[in-house]
Amino acid sequence: MNQPLIRSSYWYGLSNSGFHRLHYTDWGDEAGERVVICAHGLSRNCRDFDFLAAALADHLRVVCPDTAGRGRSDWLANKNDYAYPQYLADINALLGRITAHCDQPAIYWVGTSMGGILGMLLAALPGSPIRKLVINDVGPVIPAASLQRIGAYLGHDPRFKSYAELEAWVRTISAPFGALTDAQWHHLVIHGARQHDNGDWGMSYDPDIAMPFRQVTTTDIDLWPYWDAITCPTLLLRGADSDLLRKETAAAMQTRGPRPQLIEFPGIGHAPMLMDATQISAVRDFLLAD
Repeated sequence: MNQPLIRSSYWYGLSNSGFHRLHYTDWGDEAGERVVICAHGLSRNCRDFDFLAAALADHLRVVCPDTAGRGRSDWLANKNDYAYPQYLADINALLGRITAHCDQPAIYWVGTSMGGILGMLLAALPGSPIRKLVINDVGPVIPAASLQRIGAYLGHDPRFKSYAELEAWVRTISAPFGALTDAQWHHLVIHGARQHDNGDWGMSYDPDIAMPFRQVTTTDIDLWPYWDAITCPTLLLRGADSDLLRKETAAAMQTRGPRPQLIEFPGIGHAPMLMDATQISAVRDFLLAD
């Protein structure tokens, strides 16, 4: 993949336990007033969006943050802070940093799974700077069964004797991502991997991100009031085999709130990784349309 220059930077978040440092990648013109923020899923990281960012950087600035506890961002001291109030506060600080030079910034949000929920919550607020919203395989109803499936592996911190064993494990638990190429799988795994001092391989996120997550897996989560408050143009993406964004939920979303355009990708579950040309084109066309 021929990439434009990718910059790497940090900002500070603040919790009840003190400051924590957060990482993001930054693509395109730093002086641009149209800024795409790409927010990753629950246990993923900002490098998931390298392929999409490279395709957008000629026209838009693209900022991809690592949520606290993931990627190159700090792990939180109080594990109960791994929750949406802290994530929203951190994003607010990032917005202040990347729009300080802009009189009237236009924020375009692309969010996968957890990142999509963050986008919904932000876009629903009065005075939100989000002008366009892309929600990738998540909606206002989060089924308890899907949360339980994710909770079954999240937070267990498995270790493997070789990188090859780690990649094989990730390919198994992430099979719903669809038919990725070997290079794409390697990209996803290597940027989320960590080699420990004893030579073992594991994932780089804080296993304790699962602590508050597991407290809400017994019932469906209902976010319809937030969805109904969104007014900006919205694109909804769905893996046709997704168990997290049900077909009936996606259909209902088209009749309420921002009434988004829906695009489904066959042969994919939760979630489309926005790495192949078809998925990238769908997002790019929506964001660049007048």
